[in-house]
Amino acid sequence: MENSDSPAQKPLNFEKFAHGCDHYRRRCKIRAPCCDQIFACRHCHNEATSSLTNPKDRHEIVREDVKQVVCSICDTEQEVAQLCANCGVQMGEYYCDICKFFDDDTMKEHFHCHECGICRVGGRDNFFHCQKCGSCYGVDLRSNHNCIENSMKSQCPVCYEYLFDSVKRTQIMNCGHTMHMDCFIGMQSQNQYRCPLCSKTMVNMSGYWSLLDAEIATTPMPEEYLYEVTILCNDCVETCNVFFHILGNKCTHCGSYNTLRVSGGRQH
Repeated sequence: MENSDSPAQKPLNFEKFAHGCDHYRRRCKIRAPCCDQIFACRHCHNEATSSLTNPKDRHEIVREDVKQVVCSICDTEQEVAQLCANCGVQMGEYYCDICKFFDDDTMKEHFHCHECGICRVGGRDNFFHCQKCGSCYGVDLRSNHNCIENSMKSQCPVCYEYLFDSVKRTQIMNCGHTMHMDCFIGMQSQNQYRCPLCSKTMVNMSGYWSLLDAEIATTPMPEEYLYEVTILCNDCVETCNVFFHILGNKCTHCGSYNTLRVSGGRQH
């Protein structure tokens, strides 16, 4: 005989998109094994614990360690699974048993990268895993980027958020270093074109260098400034002697104006 106290089984997509947080649409919450508290997702947990008054209490959750979830439909706490053991609802249309990750927004095209060890978004066919950089990049960057070992397993050089598992989009610069796309765009809007880590130019500057060439050609320096200086090029890391100009000093090796004056020169 059926137990009259058993809740009616819900359709798999019952109240889809009606629950979740600022980070994900999902129909469950997680119990954090580290502090035994319930949060909408790991990011909600990390945001809350990172702002605790006592620095010793601050911590981040290890996603693979999550063992218990709470169904947002029937409020039943249970072991991690895609379907609620009580009401039968699908707690996340996308579910990863490795990451203990749920999300109803499948338009993100989630996939689990076994090399990264985490779930990513954007569609598996649109990404490849770079073994040296230690992360997934868009297929357009295959054989088309400078590899820096574990470059994504570091903080963004602008906002200092850890890049590897950030939910924000990232940008790989010409030098191979990475930062958040928003931070990259912010630097460009402030006319900052050097990588904060190595000072190499972040993008192709050849058009701007041509403009400088033309402006320098029509702006002769006064006689008292006609002397040579030694410069170091941040892009090719070579030194050379050039005639000083207030608008910029061009590397004779690679043509870049991303240079640093390292010594004065003799006057003519």
